[in-house]
Amino acid sequence: MRDMNQSVASGFFLVNLFSGSGPHSVLFSLVAAVFTLGLLGNTILLFLIRLDTRLHTPMYFLLSQLSLFDVGFPLVTVPKMASDFLRGEGSISFGGCAAQIFFLTLMGVAEGVLLALMSYDRYVAVCHPLQYPVLMRRQVCLLMVGSSWLAGVLNACTQTSITLHFPYCGSRTVDHFFCEVPALLKLSCADTSAYERALSTSGVLILVLPLALIAASYGHVLRAVLLMRSEEARGKALATCSSHLTVVGLFYGAAVFMYMVPGAYHSPLQDNVVSLFYSLVTPTLNPLIYSLRNQEVQRALVKVLSRAGLRAKW
Repeated sequence: MRDMNQSVASGFFLVNLFSGSGPHSVLFSLVAAVFTLGLLGNTILLFLIRLDTRLHTPMYFLLSQLSLFDVGFPLVTVPKMASDFLRGEGSISFGGCAAQIFFLTLMGVAEGVLLALMSYDRYVAVCHPLQYPVLMRRQVCLLMVGSSWLAGVLNACTQTSITLHFPYCGSRTVDHFFCEVPALLKLSCADTSAYERALSTSGVLILVLPLALIAASYGHVLRAVLLMRSEEARGKALATCSSHLTVVGLFYGAAVFMYMVPGAYHSPLQDNVVSLFYSLVTPTLNPLIYSLRNQEVQRALVKVLSRAGLRAKW
């Protein structure tokens, strides 16, 4: 209990990715630019889906939730990292560390589940188009979104409470630019091996089960697309599904490296780079992937710009 009280009182120190040198200042400016671009892109996508009635469909409703997660991910990590860089120190309170762990684990699991459910939406749209209005009715969409949030909240509550229950009586320096469970456990003066094994097992399940659903869904989709006689229908189906598969690849590629590759095979620097990728780069790329390859989103943007008195040519 004394160790826990000491942890609560003193908090932790985060390792900054940047120093005050010129090249690092340029890198910091690049990260700030990508962060701004990502927030702008996801906010615009949310705005378009809300305003344009043609985008009031199950696919875009699920996509709006993905954009919501992609707004939240960078907000949890980047502003704190920027503040630490500008102030020249990286202290974080015990409560701030708990908040980062909670929201990151919540959104990470919720987004993984949501991507799997989005693959089911594409499966129904391509393989059972006549039944789509029934199978993907509003109640089902709300249940899908609620399930992803519930999975995230349960995982976040469990991981945050158990991780911060351990005593931290040694070094206060977290070898990461935000509070992440594996990096924090290295500072504990208690035996965390059993919990780390449980985390690895649950991490594999959390990754493998959604990936199995995605693989099964797109296996059926690919077979249905190959049997289509219309070139236009085939091209539209492939364009929509390839956008989602690209997003899935970006998200799960980083997740597999972080949670399925043994820790002995990656260094703290590699962990920082991969974490920066999935917490900043991927959320920035997602709206670009969907908007650049989606004519419906492009038309919605043109419509909004026209209403604002602007002219755009595509």
